[in-house]
Amino acid sequence: MNTLRKKIGDILIEKGLITTSQLNIALEKQIATGDKLGNILVAEKMITEDQLVQAMSERLGIQKISLKSLVIDPKIISKIPVDLARRYGLIPIFKIGDMMTIAMSDPLNIIAIDEIKYLTKCDIKRVIASQTEISTAIDEYYSVADSIDEVIGNYPGAGGADPAKNQDKDISWEQETPVVRLVNLIITTAVKAKASDIHIEPDEHELRIRYRINGMMKKEASPPKNLQSEIISRIKVAANMDVSEKRLPQDGRLMLRIDGFEIDLRISTLPTINGEKIVIRILDRRVLNIGLDQLGFSAAIHKQWDSLIRIKEGLILITGPTSSGKTTTLYSVLQELNSAEKNIITVEDPVEYSLPMINQVQTNEKAGLTFAGVLRSILRQNPDIIMIGEMRDSETAAMAVRAALTGHLVFSTMHTNDAPSSIARLTDMGVENYLVASALKAVLAQRLLRTNCPHCLEEYEPTDIQLRLANLTDQAGSIKFKRSLGCNKCRMTTYLGQTGIYELIEIDEKIAEMIITGNSEIQIRNYASQRGYHPLFSSGIEKVINGSVRLEELLRVTSVSEGTLMPELMRQTVSVNA
Repeated sequence: MNTLRKKIGDILIEKGLITTSQLNIALEKQIATGDKLGNILVAEKMITEDQLVQAMSERLGIQKISLKSLVIDPKIISKIPVDLARRYGLIPIFKIGDMMTIAMSDPLNIIAIDEIKYLTKCDIKRVIASQTEISTAIDEYYSVADSIDEVIGNYPGAGGADPAKNQDKDISWEQETPVVRLVNLIITTAVKAKASDIHIEPDEHELRIRYRINGMMKKEASPPKNLQSEIISRIKVAANMDVSEKRLPQDGRLMLRIDGFEIDLRISTLPTINGEKIVIRILDRRVLNIGLDQLGFSAAIHKQWDSLIRIKEGLILITGPTSSGKTTTLYSVLQELNSAEKNIITVEDPVEYSLPMINQVQTNEKAGLTFAGVLRSILRQNPDIIMIGEMRDSETAAMAVRAALTGHLVFSTMHTNDAPSSIARLTDMGVENYLVASALKAVLAQRLLRTNCPHCLEEYEPTDIQLRLANLTDQAGSIKFKRSLGCNKCRMTTYLGQTGIYELIEIDEKIAEMIITGNSEIQIRNYASQRGYHPLFSSGIEKVINGSVRLEELLRVTSVSEGTLMPELMRQTVSVNA
């Protein structure tokens, strides 16, 4: 029998991918729903999307293609509007003369082919790709501005209507109005771009949208100013806030399901002279799957840290500025230690992620539920491990030290620049030196660096000033410095993801003695250096040498003084890794 005449179900049976009974079940659902057979088989997880595409390719004699390995010319993308691409599940991939090749999830859609042919004045060659790959490529290659234009269309509020009338307009949230779709677009685009925050900022003449990606703010396309009131109202209604209250800050929460994953959104409003500013904090539960081996530890620190977090009692601190990844490290540690045999209790403000088998408490200062107050109650709950979201005051610090000295393993965070200064910070908070020396077992300091996009990497030479600041002038010839140029994979930012750099001080008997006698940070640092302590800059230099981080990024995040402390150590690092 000719393959073209075979039905897709027969091909899948011949390949041994489904059974006759599975096909009959899918056919019954097709009659009931009217959906395509292939979509039903994939939805019921009888076959994978890739297996469906391969079977369709064989049946129709149309080439199967993977979009993951392609880099598409933006000029080709511009030939087809984003609304058509999304509507028909297709994307143009290249053009030779008057022949344009289109990747389609449904290559039998004659209406789509005719419309594209009429629009582009080109002959169309079809190839087949999965709907998932096509959707990802559309998100990757079309800009937010394209999508906003598609969503808004001829919506009256986007034009020159009177802003006062827009403010009073009653919006039906149950219907998919353009504003609802626009808010969904802003959020889903941010999630797919791996943004940590969305900033919606009213200005005098525009409504500015900015995403924080890899720790840096990036401006996106701005919606029409006339939609400001409706967009803000939509978000407030969805987060169960008081829409009528515009004079006071409010906090809310919203759960969304995006691409099959639960996304937790923490929403905060702030009244400004131009209207309410909204910040949406994106808490993606996929971060909970990050293990210790994915945080960016060097082999030596990973081994030492893995041993330290398994001690029976004591205080372990993680330090660094805001947005340095402390919370992610803490959650990764708790995931590593979590088991049915351990009673783990946390006190946080706020609780960012819900962890199974862990008792999490959120503080509420208005109700009198403070960190110190919760800690007193926690100690009566017979915990094995306690996690304190942050040590902010002397009372919390004193309670944490007390818990560590009474047989509990306590993890917490502080805002200090490096590991040695955290020791002094504890004593500054009023904890006696001898108590710090007895309770404190280790301090981990960390920063986050943006990593080079591996898809557009090239070698380059840093400037003489950068080499001098890094104390690498003499070693520059033996290092292959790398940076990214910018491509569609990294949205022309030249960065793709983040990695951590770390310094770790383990409190041994000598350092404990130095704490009791009041030795300075520099004395403790110098002694720790003899025992294998590497400063943050040294950890970063290793990542510069292996090409994952550019030198400018390391200099942006770490101070020059950190780089000048141990030039000999850095020379050894270069000689080992060159």
